[in-house]
Amino acid sequence: MNTLEKIQASLDQLSKSERKVAEVILASPQTAIHSSIATLAKMADVSEPTVNRFCRRLETKGFPDFKLHLAQSLANGTPYVNRNVEETDSVDAYTSKIFESAMASLEVAKNSLDMVAVNRAVDLLTQAKKISFFGLGASAAVAHDAMNKFFRFNIPVVYFDDIVMQRMSCMNSNDGDVVVLISHTGRTKSLVEMAHLARENDATVIAITSRDTPLAMEATLPLILDVPEDTDVYMPMVSRIAQLTLIDALATGFTLRRGAKFRDNLKRVKEALKESRFDKDLTLPHLFD
Repeated sequence: MNTLEKIQASLDQLSKSERKVAEVILASPQTAIHSSIATLAKMADVSEPTVNRFCRRLETKGFPDFKLHLAQSLANGTPYVNRNVEETDSVDAYTSKIFESAMASLEVAKNSLDMVAVNRAVDLLTQAKKISFFGLGASAAVAHDAMNKFFRFNIPVVYFDDIVMQRMSCMNSNDGDVVVLISHTGRTKSLVEMAHLARENDATVIAITSRDTPLAMEATLPLILDVPEDTDVYMPMVSRIAQLTLIDALATGFTLRRGAKFRDNLKRVKEALKESRFDKDLTLPHLFD
């Protein structure tokens, strides 16, 4: 059953206040998707905790997760664009849908993360002799962003967008090297082969991917991001945002783990970059005086 069917089927089991929430949602599900928890609680004349209890009764992790499931129930989407967007949507409608979907998906991804695995990944990265970041398609942009972040950390960092170079790099990896492979589907054959090659050469493989995928099973340490996005049909968006956010968390963990002296070095790097930028107070007419 989709979310609306679940709500309808569970009406008799709900408390009086929870039923009020259900009836408001059934009467206008599109409004519910674009409402805050405070707004929905006011519409149903109940408290915000009641709305949260209702969401958990529907086997979701909270209001953002519930809205995501509700949106998926309502929208067939526009194939190859976005699952929540319809062809008839106005600019206001599709912009709101995309932002709401991204925020709800990030909440789901955060709640699904295994923090023990994240902590272990930070351990491996801080101890690495060399770090490589590889991805293909939309995930290549995430790998490139990761390279830009970790390049500041005074440790050898490798990034290639060419498959042959990626394979050669994995073949030349050694004990103490960490290879980070990024793929939402986890089914890209060349990335799974790279994970196998890197591990054959004693490197540690961290995979940022989905649960129970070939890449997750081949990796030394899978970091699972549960993002409900079908990238075979729709243009990848929320999965990429979740990946970028996780990379940011890993970079932050790396920085904190290295201590105050390491952060002082980062400060010096930032100071050195100041000369390459215009002063904030410089007005446009004076740029070329």
